[in-house]
Amino acid sequence: MCGICGFISKNRITNDQLKAMNDTMYHRGPDDSGAEIYDAMGGFCVGLAQRRLSILDLSPLGHQPMHSPNGRLSIVYNGEIYNFRKLKKELSDYPFQSTCDTEVILAAYLKWGIACVEKLNGMFAIAVYDREEQKLYLCRDRVGKKPLYYWKDNGSVVFASELKPIMKAMEFMGGTCRQIRKQVMGRYLYQKYINAPDTVFEHVYKVAPGEIVTVTIEKQDDSEAQLTMNQRKYWDIASIYHKKKNTGPRQLEDATAQLKQILEKAVRQRMIADVPLGTFLSGGYDSTLVTGIAQSISQEPVKTFCIGFDDPNYNEAASAKEVASCLGTKHTELYINEKDMLALVESIPQYYDEPFADSSQIATMLVSQLAKKQVTVALSGDGGDEFFCGYNIYTKVRQAQKLDIPGAAAHYIGQIGGLEQYYPFRLRVISQNRKREAKTQFIAGNYLKAVEKMVTVENAVPCYYDWEQVYEEPDWQKRRMLLDMDTYLSGDILCKVDRASMKYSLETRCPLLDTRVMEFALSLPHALKYKNGTKKRILKELAYQYVPQELLDRPKTGFGVPLDKWLRGPLKSMLLDYTDKAYLKRQGIFHAAYTSEFVQEYIKTGDRGAGSGENYSRLVWAILVFQQWYHAYMHAGI
Repeated sequence: MCGICGFISKNRITNDQLKAMNDTMYHRGPDDSGAEIYDAMGGFCVGLAQRRLSILDLSPLGHQPMHSPNGRLSIVYNGEIYNFRKLKKELSDYPFQSTCDTEVILAAYLKWGIACVEKLNGMFAIAVYDREEQKLYLCRDRVGKKPLYYWKDNGSVVFASELKPIMKAMEFMGGTCRQIRKQVMGRYLYQKYINAPDTVFEHVYKVAPGEIVTVTIEKQDDSEAQLTMNQRKYWDIASIYHKKKNTGPRQLEDATAQLKQILEKAVRQRMIADVPLGTFLSGGYDSTLVTGIAQSISQEPVKTFCIGFDDPNYNEAASAKEVASCLGTKHTELYINEKDMLALVESIPQYYDEPFADSSQIATMLVSQLAKKQVTVALSGDGGDEFFCGYNIYTKVRQAQKLDIPGAAAHYIGQIGGLEQYYPFRLRVISQNRKREAKTQFIAGNYLKAVEKMVTVENAVPCYYDWEQVYEEPDWQKRRMLLDMDTYLSGDILCKVDRASMKYSLETRCPLLDTRVMEFALSLPHALKYKNGTKKRILKELAYQYVPQELLDRPKTGFGVPLDKWLRGPLKSMLLDYTDKAYLKRQGIFHAAYTSEFVQEYIKTGDRGAGSGENYSRLVWAILVFQQWYHAYMHAGI
């Protein structure tokens, strides 16, 4: 686990400047660093740098940038390749010097070219410079576990694991990186994150999950050498789904046995490390299953970690402790209070380079901080909900599809004299769900209108995702799962975990996001994942092999920040300052009068709950998080 950055440009960035870019990510890799610059064709130069968190081969042989023996390739890389030992056997003619997976990527490229990424099973962000082809390849893993940004403008490309090195590069190159892309602001406020390939800045993009971006130095005849770019997907949710669907075992018993075999291998590979390792354990099905398998493999008690809350409505620690006792792990729990959580609010912008308003990031930071005191690697259960139908929204989506026709009739009637606005909340949601391209997203009319009034800009990106039809899936429940795999999983969940854990230089690994596990899940008949209201059916059957059913079949509490209480209490003064009409007008991003009045009205009336359709706490929280971020990056100059 590391942080990488670099550039390809005619602008002469010095090695000291490249190191300064690299050091903005010290937290991602405190163990080692490297920065090198190479001359390329046509007056261009290429820079590669890495901050290293040593996990495999702790010796200097794992230092990056790393080069192929023939000098053709140079690489910087962030992540873990879990099948690197198997690949190494296929590449036995390569003169390996280390035991780390980085060198395996170099060997694989020399044999198979950039198509080698299709053979990699892991989480990764890779930058490979090929001197022979005069190409720089930027590659990201299949579901976007590891981040990778790039800036392109004025004949230069700068890339990095985070935005901070790119912003630092602009100080040397005179670029215009810090220009807010107002067109995505509505989607951010609505979704609470910014999905790939978009970012908060103009001219800055994310390499999409499962994508390769190729930057080529080209020179024709006597013309000046120029950069060209192209992108291609080597792994795509929609295409893999249609290729794999209904090709897996049809019986629950057979499917469970096969899933167990695949998951055991995935967990075993993720337990390979030259540093201490543990698991996050919340007591839910996913983390329990991962921990149960890990404990069955380990020769000694696995270290497990959980945080608890005094409020029983949000406290999972008691359940996790029972599961840990049953499995025989070495369990550590820490109870925290509101003061502990509030203390982290101001640090959110520093470690989340973009505005990111999923408040569960606070709990993730706290459990990462706890785990880092004992381990350097932690296994998590991320991915189980999206690939095995675990979220409550999936039940609601199925119900909504059954009610769509009467909902259309209700909508038609509701247009008479504006009757629809007086419908009960649940009826109004079904009635207003008329966008064919976004049927599974339950677009809340009042919420959407508020966002659109706050951010008035031409050519705005829609707040919702308007491309559900790409999945060619008539079943709303399945379609919503695919949409979440493409958006919420990578843009929110994996981003949240990566930034929170790397804040403390902790590597997280997700066995349920192993390539074989994901493709196996996509191959299964849907009834093995959801049947008669039972979600994650096959995962539950497997989890019961490690922990008694009665320990797991209990209402899930989850984690919730008391946003309404905070926003009208300890954060009220900051919120009012950041939404002062004069401040907003100078800022030029939000509709100043409407946004200021909206926030003041929210503070005055309070949050009346989701059932009334006036649950605006998350929207106001998104505004506050953005303003904190804006102050830190646009004013203070992180």
